[in-house]
Amino acid sequence: MVNTPEELASWLRLALTPGVGPETARRLLATWGQPGAIFEQTDTALQQVVSVLQAHALREAPQGWRELTDETWRWLQTSPEPGIARALITLGDPDYPAALLEIPDPPLMLYALGQIGALHGLEIGHCVAMVGSRNPTPQGQINAREFARSLAASGLTIVSGLALGVDGAAHEGALLGALPEVKNGMPPTIAVVGTGLDRVYPRQHRDLAHQIAKRGVILSEYPLGTPPLAPNFPRRNRLISGLSQGTLVVEAALQSGSLITAKQALEQGRDVMAIPGSIHSAQSKGCHLLIKQGAKLVESSQDVLEELNLPVEQAQGTLALQPSSANDDPHHGDNKSEDALLRAMGHDPVSLDALQARCGWPTANLQAQLLELELMGQVGRLPGGLFQRVGSA
Repeated sequence: MVNTPEELASWLRLALTPGVGPETARRLLATWGQPGAIFEQTDTALQQVVSVLQAHALREAPQGWRELTDETWRWLQTSPEPGIARALITLGDPDYPAALLEIPDPPLMLYALGQIGALHGLEIGHCVAMVGSRNPTPQGQINAREFARSLAASGLTIVSGLALGVDGAAHEGALLGALPEVKNGMPPTIAVVGTGLDRVYPRQHRDLAHQIAKRGVILSEYPLGTPPLAPNFPRRNRLISGLSQGTLVVEAALQSGSLITAKQALEQGRDVMAIPGSIHSAQSKGCHLLIKQGAKLVESSQDVLEELNLPVEQAQGTLALQPSSANDDPHHGDNKSEDALLRAMGHDPVSLDALQARCGWPTANLQAQLLELELMGQVGRLPGGLFQRVGSA
């Protein structure tokens, strides 16, 4: 970890130097060991490793470098509350996650917030990435939360990106399922974000981010002050998959960023798993494509543990819904009519007109029943006037 202002200044200068990207920076570090030694070299010596333009750039102080150094040092020296630590972990540091050293493009630095000590013994075999749609169906939201809860209860760390939808539900589930004592020093969840750690994006997840920092870790490769820039999020996905032995895609459209994460996982030699859904749901088509291409079809948390060659004794939860034993009498307000309506819905999204054609019930009664089931959390309302049965994962 960075321990002095001088050390911090040299690392930030290397990262901010125009024209010197991560690959070139790693080559320089391989030659001279530490950033401070790089800036002591002559142009002639530098040009043995980098181009003439890059050598000249390394000899000049980057714009805004000193201000950012002062700001970052102040950030490192304070804490939002007792028990939450801040750190800047550099490439080659003992606390740098070993799994990221295996990927093609490890970040030079990782800004960390939360239970920093948990990073020291972080084991890739006990980390699972969970990603998916920012606009999941009600069932997708439940699946993400319940799978994460069950896997965290088995002692795994859930890695995700703190985005709306599946990411947030995965973090929430991991915190709910976390063991009273951290198993093998592993945190229940790690959030890898695409902004500087001096801000929370999206703002709706401010409280969730605080809970993660209290019990897990938030990581970013981006300097303080970095806003939520669109190119940063696909890039940070390589860290989500890179930290994890397997990536589970909960729900994703064909153009989803989650498919980028799955592709990066495959390139990194990691496992890819996907939860199937309705053939009529756009949010399931990305998962179905992954399964066609060889991803592990997952129906329960046991499937995930088996794919990762981990014990399944503690696993909890399954996607299977409990069958109903009630008959189809359509009496408004009783359990039999509710069960009959759920069976008529099936598990695919359905319109009010289609549902009425199946049931033959008066519109007013049908709408009342749907509202009651919605309030009970058994039916979700989708865009386009569709309804979908919701079951616990």
